[in-house]
Amino acid sequence: MNTKILVSRRSIQVFRVMLSGIFLVASLHHLLNVDKTVQRIDQANFKGIAYFFGHPEFMVIISGIVMLLAGSSLLIGYKTRWSSIILLAVLIPITLTIQVGQITTLGPLFKNVAISGGLLFFILNDFKDQQITKI
Repeated sequence: MNTKILVSRRSIQVFRVMLSGIFLVASLHHLLNVDKTVQRIDQANFKGIAYFFGHPEFMVIISGIVMLLAGSSLLIGYKTRWSSIILLAVLIPITLTIQVGQITTLGPLFKNVAISGGLLFFILNDFKDQQITKI
């Protein structure tokens, strides 16, 4: 069954721009505060996840660059599905390393869950191939 859902084009643009903001801010934090970010990883209960991917300092810099590029792509609406896939791939190990295991502060964990939902929205909906009715 192919059901047509009417969605405001403007709401999708606003959602995309607002969602990209957290990645742009996080990327700058990673790139401008490498030592502080590595220290946060070292204090995490599941820091082994971060170390699995490589040396934390290198991973913080790489993730900062990736979030900056993919976040900018999401911001301007270029390759939205691919930028969302990349951002989700970066967000998952960060969430597992930093937020999971911090049982006293569930807010940041569920913030990342909500952000993942936003990214999944853009991954699962290819707006350039679908008719979006302007409301």
